Amino acid sequence: MFDIMKKEMLNPTVCLMEIRAPLVAKKAEPGQFIILRVDEEGERIPLTVADYDREKGTITIIFQVVGATTEKLGHLQQGDKLHDFVGPLGRATKTEGLKRVAVVAGGVGCAIAYPVTKKLHAQGCEVHVVAGFRSKDLVILGDEFAKNSSEYILMTDDGSAGEKGLVTEALKRLLDSGDKYDEVIAIGPLVMMKFVSKLTKEYSVKTIVSMNPIMIDGTGMCGGCRLSVGGETKFACVDGPEFDGHLVDFDEAIERNTMYRDFESQARDKACRLFGQEVK
Repeated sequence: MFDIMKKEMLNPTVCLMEIRAPLVAKKAEPGQFIILRVDEEGERIPLTVADYDREKGTITIIFQVVGATTEKLGHLQQGDKLHDFVGPLGRATKTEGLKRVAVVAGGVGCAIAYPVTKKLHAQGCEVHVVAGFRSKDLVILGDEFAKNSSEYILMTDDGSAGEKGLVTEALKRLLDSGDKYDEVIAIGPLVMMKFVSKLTKEYSVKTIVSMNPIMIDGTGMCGGCRLSVGGETKFACVDGPEFDGHLVDFDEAIERNTMYRDFESQARDKACRLFGQEVK
């Protein structure tokens, strides 16, 4: 069993939990993920490592309540326990040798982008962060990004916080200003990463994207997380989750990502009824 040491709601639907898992914390690096089960009957879900503390032996996860399992997970409190918590899995983000990087993050993808930003900053890299959200109420980790970057640009769709507009608009402005980046790292919704990659290709800037499709076993055996990269089939759980954004077939990935939407909706409705909540 794995103790929940801390729980904090970052916005109405996004929750931060700090889990005691010393063996995982000992090896975890930015870009990697864990797979957890809430209880013995629960499904396995992957969540990216949002932070870690080797001395305390804890892993921080940040998740959005969107499905049945995250609904159940969100009802747990500090002091409760998780049945399974396995990791770290996947390949860590390659940060060595990078001197100037732009990190572009969208929505809950900021939880994945933050530890990468933090490590780059700690290594002396100049990091420019562009973070995008639909509105002010959904903004997370703003102070953390500002503390661990040379420049932090906040974008919202409605202009209720930061600048009004898309992350690609802010990134284009940075690129047009003459900023030369060793790499752009994009993490967020598939559509966002697609258009960031399309933009950076015009400027011939290497771009890394974090692909987090449906995962089941996390070891490459089930094939649920397959995607096409440069015309080859890759598995996000063992070959990634990070890939060259200019080679990813985003249209295929977006189509695959909608396959389980109806099933996930039905499962969450069932979980909501279990907790006595109104199904919306």
